[in-house]
Amino acid sequence: MRTVAGPEAGALAARARALAVLRIRSTALAVALLPAAAAVVLLAGSATGSIGGSQDEGWTALRWVVTGGALVVLMLAAAVAAVVVRARPALTPTVPIAEETAPDLYQLVRDLAERLEVPAPSAIALTPDCDSWLEDRTHPAHAHRGERRDRGALAVEEPRPVRGTGGPGPAAGADRVVDRPERRVPRAPVLVIGSPFLWWMRVAELRALLAPVVAGTGPSVHPDIASARRFVRGLDAAVAVAARGGEPSSGPAPALVAAVRRPAFAFVGWVARLLLRGCRDQAAEMERAVAAAASERAQTVDYGLRIVAQEQVGLAYAGWDRLLTRVALPAWRMGRWPSRLDAGVVSALTELSRRDRLAEGFTSRLSERPACDLLEEPGVIDEATSLLAARLFHGGPPEPGPDWSPVDWGAYPEEVVDRKWRQEAARLNRLLDERDDTHEPVGAAPAPARASGPAPATLARVIDRLTGAPADPADGADGGAPRLAARLSVEVAREEAAATRAHGQGPAAGAEGPAGGSGGDPWIDGFAPAFPLQPPRTGRELLADHVTAMVCCAAVDTAGAVPGLDWLDGPALLVGGRRRADLAHPVLSLVEDGDDGPLRAWLGEVGVRPEKPVRLV
Repeated sequence: MRTVAGPEAGALAARARALAVLRIRSTALAVALLPAAAAVVLLAGSATGSIGGSQDEGWTALRWVVTGGALVVLMLAAAVAAVVVRARPALTPTVPIAEETAPDLYQLVRDLAERLEVPAPSAIALTPDCDSWLEDRTHPAHAHRGERRDRGALAVEEPRPVRGTGGPGPAAGADRVVDRPERRVPRAPVLVIGSPFLWWMRVAELRALLAPVVAGTGPSVHPDIASARRFVRGLDAAVAVAARGGEPSSGPAPALVAAVRRPAFAFVGWVARLLLRGCRDQAAEMERAVAAAASERAQTVDYGLRIVAQEQVGLAYAGWDRLLTRVALPAWRMGRWPSRLDAGVVSALTELSRRDRLAEGFTSRLSERPACDLLEEPGVIDEATSLLAARLFHGGPPEPGPDWSPVDWGAYPEEVVDRKWRQEAARLNRLLDERDDTHEPVGAAPAPARASGPAPATLARVIDRLTGAPADPADGADGGAPRLAARLSVEVAREEAAATRAHGQGPAAGAEGPAGGSGGDPWIDGFAPAFPLQPPRTGRELLADHVTAMVCCAAVDTAGAVPGLDWLDGPALLVGGRRRADLAHPVLSLVEDGDDGPLRAWLGEVGVRPEKPVRLV
């Protein structure tokens, strides 16, 4: 008896699980047809006289009841099937890469698929994340995304199929589904590559990293596995459609339409969730078997180099996370988006390699050819990926504008860091002015400095307010820091909400929903961040940030310091050409303990004059 091992064993296990999923689909279809079969039996028996008689009222009533019930069940089953078939599965936002813009990258994938003896992916796309996968985009609704004209839609449209024979796309004429009497041959999925990998990894490392991913195209094009995946994804999309089915409509009678739609879609969602629960375990086992088969097949391609590539994945993820949270996020909050994030990740990872002793040997790789050289215009691709990253991780408009403009790394210190400090210092000074007006004693004569306008914005004023006696007993013994922190939280939340409304964020009116109707897509049309980078900042954290900004503005205006950029920590204060990273502790001592001693010592060391007015925006 022949024993099956290796990739064949994994493929067989995946097909077995796929057949189990398809059996669940067949069982659901059989249950829906069972009342109709009973009605046919009763009607046929009545016509032939083998079951009851034409004058038998009992059998006549039974035939009418069974026939009516069968019609109702068929109508409900048809409605559920229509929603499952028409519902558009979720599509990951990506930047499409056409073959003419990256012929070397397509050739690398083509050669890799040939070595693995699997079909090549139908197209290639980039995602602003440290991950790579295969994505099925064969649903008919996905084919019409390219008709949408806004730039956000272009970021997720399916790339054009590769023309000609032998390319990573299907052969000529194979970009459409081929129907045969015995089975349907599906199209290969799209290869999605994490953009940080292209800029940080070398060509050989990228090929080794993509080997197990590309190997997954073999099981993906198997008809049984493709049908099972299509069924599961349709059910998942139907659940999402049903969840939005009860939303008010904009027709002539929205309340009446919603009253009818809500129970109908509730029933569809219940059936879809019931089927999903039934095939969940089998589908999970199928995907695990597919992954195991792909990994086993990729063992023959660059196995030793794959270990090095996996080490680079961990390093790339660490640098990419620091770049997004420390460098990009402050710019996004100001309405600016760095246009070369992928190029910046190289600088961030190089700096991380320099600081981390475990990564000292990685800098020698920089002399080898980077994978981004496989692109014809890496700068254009980097800009598109950077805008998509801003929309995914922060939220924002689909196109640049006056309040949402790109920024180069060379201009980042002046246009982002300095502006950020000035804005936060101005906000803090404005709140101090409002508190002075609120706590002005009744009948007291106004101070000379306030007779002609607000008090000057000085660092000394901030320090005195946080260390002096509270103007209001409710402020506490630390000079009003808690109340000031609470006011800052409210003010920042109000400004962010106003910016959100100004940018038009939220569900887009008239946007095409997953089912092809109206309704915003929360991934793209809604402009809502899918993966928030950081939790909301507390009032204490906001107050510490604003005091730090005030100190930095005073250092720039009175001590000759300049704003700078640290690739791993974001905005930095440079004094004498060197970064001063020792400001956090003195500021925390002032904010949390009301102790200005460490901060005044730091100011004296740097040469900052806190009594001098600070320039605000």
